[in-house]
Amino acid sequence: MAWTVNIAGRPEHPLPHSFYERPARVVARALLGKVLAHQGRSGRIVETEAYVGAHDLACHASRGRTARTSILWGPPGRAYVYFVYGMHWCFNAVTGREGRPAAVLVRGLEPLGGFDGPVRLDGPARLCKALGITGAQNGADLAVSSLRILDGPPVRGRDVARGPRIGVDYAEEWAEAPLRFWIQGSPGVSRGPASRRRGQPGSGP
Repeated sequence: MAWTVNIAGRPEHPLPHSFYERPARVVARALLGKVLAHQGRSGRIVETEAYVGAHDLACHASRGRTARTSILWGPPGRAYVYFVYGMHWCFNAVTGREGRPAAVLVRGLEPLGGFDGPVRLDGPARLCKALGITGAQNGADLAVSSLRILDGPPVRGRDVARGPRIGVDYAEEWAEAPLRFWIQGSPGVSRGPASRRRGQPGSGP
């Protein structure tokens, strides 16, 4: 089945649930250029990673359904926020059909507004800290809650790069899957394509 990358709402309005009701790899690409907003602060999404299901050994769902990971099973358009290394929060958007676990990790933003002075949003832990995203937002409806993803101009294909995800060397054949997407040249991208170290904050979901 062919999937449309750009399902748009009105500019600066929350993306509809239908945006997320598609495979994680499609949503990961489509999220580039959209706007993540929370508590009056916002940033343009410039880097994402897709985690495509229980068969994806880098996805938390590959270890079975638990109280922590149950939100991955849907419904789509919800926030999956988890804690790693005892110090970092990471934000994901649940995607696909309800009952089939998948999500997109947001790895990098370019700041748009609401911050007190200069801020770095390159990396999932940094952006969550800067936007005040914590476990309190786990399960939030991204279309109607205070944590939202807003529509924005689409990003041209020639400006997008794709490669392996970061910090998933343990995932056997899935370690090299080209499921990371980023806007080339953006200062909000957490890392270039040649650096993929084990155990970086945000490996998962």
